[in-house]
Amino acid sequence: MAGGCFGLCRLLRRKRKNRRGPGAGPAQEAEEEVQHFQPLQQDPGRDRPEEQDRARGRLRRAVQRLLKFMRVRRRTATTAPPELPAQPDTSAAELEAEPDVSTAPRDCAASGDMAPTHVTATSDTALMDGTATFDTALTDAETSSDAAPTDVGAKADATTESIADTDCLPMDSVTDAPSLDIWEEKTVSNVNEVPAIVRSIHQWLTCRVSPEVRPPIAIRRLAHAHPGHVVTTLLHCAPACDRAAAILWRTIASSATTAHEVLPTLLRVMEDWPLHSVCTSNGDHVDVFALAATLALWLMVQELQCQDALFVYAPRLLLALLCQVSMSTEQMPQEVSTFWRGCQELHGLPAHPNSFVVQTIRALLCRLQWDQELVSVERKRGWDALLSADTHHYAVGLLAREMRHVLVPSYGPLARHLLGLLSTEGPRWELPALAFLVEVLNYLDVSAGDDSVLQILARHLQSQCPERRRLALRGLLVLSGDPSMAKSICSLSEPLLELLRDGDGELVAMTLSVFRNVLQDEEDRKGLSSTAPRLTEALRPVFDHDNSHVQLLSIRLFREVMEVLAEEGTEPWEMQVRQSLVPLFFRWHDENQRVAEAAREALLWATSFLHRKDLEQLLETEQPFRFCDCLMEKDRSRRGEHLQQALPYLQSPQEPLREAAVRFMGVAGWHMREWQQDLWPILKGLTAMSEDDCPSVSNIRTTLMDTYSRARRRPMSLQQPRNSPGTTSRHGCTIS
Repeated sequence: MAGGCFGLCRLLRRKRKNRRGPGAGPAQEAEEEVQHFQPLQQDPGRDRPEEQDRARGRLRRAVQRLLKFMRVRRRTATTAPPELPAQPDTSAAELEAEPDVSTAPRDCAASGDMAPTHVTATSDTALMDGTATFDTALTDAETSSDAAPTDVGAKADATTESIADTDCLPMDSVTDAPSLDIWEEKTVSNVNEVPAIVRSIHQWLTCRVSPEVRPPIAIRRLAHAHPGHVVTTLLHCAPACDRAAAILWRTIASSATTAHEVLPTLLRVMEDWPLHSVCTSNGDHVDVFALAATLALWLMVQELQCQDALFVYAPRLLLALLCQVSMSTEQMPQEVSTFWRGCQELHGLPAHPNSFVVQTIRALLCRLQWDQELVSVERKRGWDALLSADTHHYAVGLLAREMRHVLVPSYGPLARHLLGLLSTEGPRWELPALAFLVEVLNYLDVSAGDDSVLQILARHLQSQCPERRRLALRGLLVLSGDPSMAKSICSLSEPLLELLRDGDGELVAMTLSVFRNVLQDEEDRKGLSSTAPRLTEALRPVFDHDNSHVQLLSIRLFREVMEVLAEEGTEPWEMQVRQSLVPLFFRWHDENQRVAEAAREALLWATSFLHRKDLEQLLETEQPFRFCDCLMEKDRSRRGEHLQQALPYLQSPQEPLREAAVRFMGVAGWHMREWQQDLWPILKGLTAMSEDDCPSVSNIRTTLMDTYSRARRRPMSLQQPRNSPGTTSRHGCTIS
């Protein structure tokens, strides 16, 4: 094109010479023939047609408006990827070079030919129209920036482009940065060069604000070869992920193999809250925010090509994000808050980091096409629960359960990873990590004899935090189902016995279930025999727990423990079994039929253990008050103890138990009066009962109080003997 233009100029000069001679006619025709190439003549003084001047004016104004628009766009452009799908404004796919969109019929190399003026140019050439030439050069630079500079004119266009972009960075920053072709062809043999190259690429891309500039694909090759140095340098130079950094992260994610290499480094940064201390190959020791890595992950998730790499690291990514939600919900250092305010303003993100991390979790599940799990957690309000410190651990467990069928192959290694986190001194993620561990313990191979999991659970079992105690108990409940772990769990019997006194019914129920699971194996029963006496003593108060399920479990466990004791003889444990007879007798009258049946079975075991055939026969024939009468008659030395055990049932919320307690007072009063014992405890208990009771209970109570009050006032020598007319019946049912 340049040769053709110079040929036309020589032809024009030759025609000018001929015009001075007599044969000016043909020369004039030739001049008119090349009239439309007038812009190539570098004589600003030559007269131009008025129509051409107006066209040039319009072109100049259009270029000026375009340049003004591009400057404003450079100043205000931000990277604001959406929550789930990728925005096209910064995606790597749409930042590829676009074809020339110029509609002007003029040659793109025209302005380039005008820059390197021919050596034979006259002095008039130096006085060319500078404004028109500069406008033309800028127009060519805007429409042909991605064209390779193969000739002198193209090089001039590249120079003009750099001049046009000087408003985004200082001149020396732009001119010193290597060209894109150098990065594409350069092979990095020394890792110490990586940080400088990454920073140069980021700086070059920061300057190129035009959407026609294609992303530097060299960053993918560099990240694949040196993933740790590239990730660390990018997080150092652009922690808030400006527009250039966002393009680079998405370019990296657009390659599945490169994303697979980069994700482990991002994971290490994310897991180290709030700051990750690293050093690049050039000695940069600046700490990196964990949230900066999460922001980079959020940008990478938008790219479909990284889906396979995300599948590989999904379990640990999910765990790291859940722990970040917990840490950002409970504590937020000032430096993290300041950093996040900058990110929030730049990208339009949620005001609080924990909301953004939850948003990233949802974007991750969406990219992995786990839509069913996403909807299930939403339906159970798990996302809202994640944002509350009180319910966060519950939401972590919920998410772990929902992910079970898609992450089962990874749960074994993930459980090991969690054990490593919880085994370190001063773990920072104790509660969420423990909640996740409990849900994956079923997939942990404990047959190797590793006691680290028991040590972790035992430490949390004695924690002052009720949630940690509950999670530790849930973990022990899972492990107790494995026969190989039962013997080791027996070593934790002391803290487990302490938990039986806890007021939380859920904790007590899980503790009872752990003991019952251990007792299922014959070999493990021997390991619990030393704890059995204290266990039976601790179980007696639990019979009267407010929770009927706890009552049922405690009564059944008591019977199973008695079986263990019976194998070693009755002498050492006879006292504990005798003390359980009265509480079990009252639970025999429980409104809950399952509890009542379990109490009757336990009484049968207890009477068999004590070799009391008389009591056993009354139980089999279901004669409860004959059972009470026989008990008070034979155990004369223990009447006072039996009475003290029965008195609290006068205040029971269940009417059948209150009625049984009143009748028990009648039988006890008969035997105690016969042996000249004080009846004041019975009168005191009856007086404390409510007046608004059912008629049957109120009548018996009133009669007993009247009879025992008169009996206490009469001298003992005047009291009627046993079974004489006009006294209380032995069963406490009829009073004359």
